[in-house]
Amino acid sequence: MSEKDTGTGFLGWIDARFPLTKMYEEHLSKYYAPKNFNFWYFFGSLALFVLILQIVTGIFLTMHYKPDGDMAFSSVEYIMRDVDWGWLIRYLHSTGSSAFFIVVYLHMFRALIYGSYQKPRELIWIFGMFIFVALMAEAFMGYLLPWGQMSYWGAQVIISLFGAIPVVGDDLTLWIRGDFVVSDATLNRFFALHVVAVPLVLLMLVVMHILALHEVGSNNPDGVEIKKNKDENGIPLDGIPFHPYYTVKDILGLVVFLILFSVVVFFMPEMGGYFLEHANFVPADQFKTPEHIAPVWYFTPYYAILRAIPDKLLGVIAMFAAIIVLFLLPWIDRGKVKSVRYRSTTFKWLLVVLVISFLGLGYLGALPATETRTIFARLFSIGYFGFFLGLWWISKNENTRPVPARVQ
Repeated sequence: MSEKDTGTGFLGWIDARFPLTKMYEEHLSKYYAPKNFNFWYFFGSLALFVLILQIVTGIFLTMHYKPDGDMAFSSVEYIMRDVDWGWLIRYLHSTGSSAFFIVVYLHMFRALIYGSYQKPRELIWIFGMFIFVALMAEAFMGYLLPWGQMSYWGAQVIISLFGAIPVVGDDLTLWIRGDFVVSDATLNRFFALHVVAVPLVLLMLVVMHILALHEVGSNNPDGVEIKKNKDENGIPLDGIPFHPYYTVKDILGLVVFLILFSVVVFFMPEMGGYFLEHANFVPADQFKTPEHIAPVWYFTPYYAILRAIPDKLLGVIAMFAAIIVLFLLPWIDRGKVKSVRYRSTTFKWLLVVLVISFLGLGYLGALPATETRTIFARLFSIGYFGFFLGLWWISKNENTRPVPARVQ
């Protein structure tokens, strides 16, 4: 290949050996995205930013953290009190965990309202759901590491749920803990998985998610496939280059996010006990159970579903089913119209029921169980699963509005 073909200078030297310019063009400057993106499309790039933030702050935390049952809690206190800017790194990481789930939940909701899981984007959605599951595993394992009261007993309760699985439950529980109770062995394996194994899986899934997205193209609020209308050069008529148009727009979204994020980090990092529970500021004590054990807020919807069912095994099945059903969404929704803008009123009401049910379950899961709360949790659980059943029922012959041929 001649020098003219590969460019000149240092960049040309790199391009001859590594497809740097090709990657830049395919995924930024010559990747054409729909020109009608709205604020809902900020959350994908924000999720990537928060992931990087979590990895960077996590690296600095591991420099001082001790994954040892006798030293873990004191090492966190050491980071907070004695390491220069250690308190800031710890709060960035803990707040980043909650911010990650907020951004991902909003990202998933955008996919719901605009049908971003429908053909030809089923694989994008599947990769995204695997990212969500890996993120839940990463958060759960990281939650044990401070070795506070809520960390210890929360892990004890959640791990014990696997014991409800017939035949293999007890052996599986023992394998996860590495001991007969949550102990130093549990802490060590959770640390290894949280710091090395799961982040590698997450990064791989994120790359696959983005590659799949750029292969079929981005969806848009109208649900119109922009690749169907191209000019003589093969450029979508309703598309614009992702860079610089959407990179600049994403920077604006990032600035707004960082302002809100900084307010939480500097003024309310505990967020009233929702981001950092008060019981977790007490060292883990296996002989003293906290008055009320509950997972972090981003797990509470599924925890509420678990508690709403009296039978432990059925509760565990329902909890996992609440996640598995999301994987099946591309095939549950049999409709031909993607965007909520052109879907039926029934679909919109189903969406309202889903949002109310999910938020209601999240609220109830953070509170101690009472008879009244359990009744509401059951109603919200019915509403949650009812969305998917109702969507499957109506989507085949849904009364939709005409979808425009071009982006509006």
